[in-house]
Amino acid sequence: MEKLENCILSQVAVKKKAMDNILSAFKPLELNKGDFFLKSGKICRQMAFITSGYLRMYDIVDGKEITLWIGSEGRFITSLSSFVFESSNHWNIQAITDCKLYIINREAHFKLNKTEPKWLEFDNLLLANSFALLEKNMFSQLHTTAKQRFLSLLDEAPDLFKNVPLQYIASMLGITPESLSRLRKTN
Repeated sequence: MEKLENCILSQVAVKKKAMDNILSAFKPLELNKGDFFLKSGKICRQMAFITSGYLRMYDIVDGKEITLWIGSEGRFITSLSSFVFESSNHWNIQAITDCKLYIINREAHFKLNKTEPKWLEFDNLLLANSFALLEKNMFSQLHTTAKQRFLSLLDEAPDLFKNVPLQYIASMLGITPESLSRLRKTN
């Protein structure tokens, strides 16, 4: 729980009693490599904080897996619109490696929003960061080269390249595995 607590405290100041209440809403979950946290078409009723391991969010388009995002230690992952609005989810979230998570269900999450002002503040920052990441990724796909996207990811998350199959990274970057291989050789 220490990583989750530190993540929250890195964004908002929370007193011990409130933090204890927040942390008590989370439950541990372990996933083995290949296990699904969420499947497409289901309603997402949980949000996870990743304490170790890697999960990928992907969809299958014309028989091809397209990776949207790879979640790693210290990050939250969920299908945001499905979690918030209880709508059908469009993404698969699958463990790339063995994972240790802390999960909060939808009911507990929204209860905390009403009872713990600091959780609501943190939740608003999570939401804002999610939109900022989405905007950044959209801008990157439209206005940067494959090499620029590769170098940016290499700089921001070098451990991905040691722990995640390259075809998933290539898909997330919007390039072929062969193109990623060439980029890696030139750097």
